[in-house]
Amino acid sequence: MSQPTLTTAATVLTLQGPAGALEVAVDPPDAEVVARPVVAVFCHPLPTEGGTMHNKVVTMAARSLRELGATTVRFNFRGTGHSEGAFDHGEGELDDLRAVSAWVRASQPEHALWLGGFSFGAYVSLRGAMELRPSLLISIAPPAGRWDFARIALPTMPWLVIQGEDDEIVDPQAVYDWLERSGADAELVRMPDTSHFFHRKLMDLRGALKNGVSFTATGMPHSGKRVASKGGSAAASAPSVACGVRSRKMPGSATAAIRRCASSTTAAGDRPPA
Repeated sequence: MSQPTLTTAATVLTLQGPAGALEVAVDPPDAEVVARPVVAVFCHPLPTEGGTMHNKVVTMAARSLRELGATTVRFNFRGTGHSEGAFDHGEGELDDLRAVSAWVRASQPEHALWLGGFSFGAYVSLRGAMELRPSLLISIAPPAGRWDFARIALPTMPWLVIQGEDDEIVDPQAVYDWLERSGADAELVRMPDTSHFFHRKLMDLRGALKNGVSFTATGMPHSGKRVASKGGSAAASAPSVACGVRSRKMPGSATAAIRRCASSTTAAGDRPPA
């Protein structure tokens, strides 16, 4: 069975994946920005808890990346939506990501690959990052403490991590501790007063992504957009850690704490999912 072509038009299509059909949504860059030669693949949260490619955090993340000029690809993991197969606890889902990424690269070999995910999708994309070698990695609420992060090979590409301070599902401190212990080299944006699903904070997430991606890739913030929520300063609650904390004022009204961790310790294993 031949695979469809990745086009520049918005479309929903079906790929042949490792466990059968994979439902894929492709969206072109925002018409009002200069298109970049980039395709961003973004992974959705836990299917057994209702996560799909239509999750509001995933769709906002994809929208934000399109506003930066990227083409976005969202897809349903096996057993979700119109994708065939059954949930496979991150193993088969990693195979699904491999298949989608290979299709993107075969269809657009001249484009850079960006990779990202939210919650369980962040875990899957983290596991595949060093194999797939994207030009940029984005992890929103990576579920440290809920899945086995000890098996993750730490990314060496530019890496943006966004974490809500009031996440009721992923323990924010577990994320910060994992980054510190593991010796990760990441840009960390902490969003105050922000829950796991970014309730009433989706527009702030949009700003955090656009500023964070621009800063991670170039060292300069995206012009005129917020990077954290209005409600307070993430810098005020930043922990004292060996890797250090840098606070900087973004364009707009909010301050974000950006932390580059570069310790030399080894990651410890985390608890399995509850």
